[in-house]
Amino acid sequence: MDYIAVLRRLSLHDDQVVADVLGSADTQPAGLDPILDERTVALVRLAALVAVGGAVPSYGAQADAAVDAGATAAEIVEVLVAVIPVVGLPCVVAAAPKLALALGQDVDDAFGIPPDG
Repeated sequence: MDYIAVLRRLSLHDDQVVADVLGSADTQPAGLDPILDERTVALVRLAALVAVGGAVPSYGAQADAAVDAGATAAEIVEVLVAVIPVVGLPCVVAAAPKLALALGQDVDDAFGIPPDG
């Protein structure tokens, strides 16, 4: 299915195309010929987590997916910087400690934050 058909059917909230395109949360969309590689998809999903204020476990899963697909920690952090103009600094500030935890950083020690606040 080409991208125009997908856009049209998504606009109509076609349940079948939604199911086809979304596939599994762990895989590339099934309804389209894959254009984006797994690394890019994982980085885009991290950007989306920033935009929607995702939970810590979601950051962990997506950071792991990005690393498994070949992204570096520096590239993952660059996603935060790249989305500032779109989502705003407050969203990125809120996401930074979640992403730090996902990347294995001890947020309290790494950022000089006392353990109780």
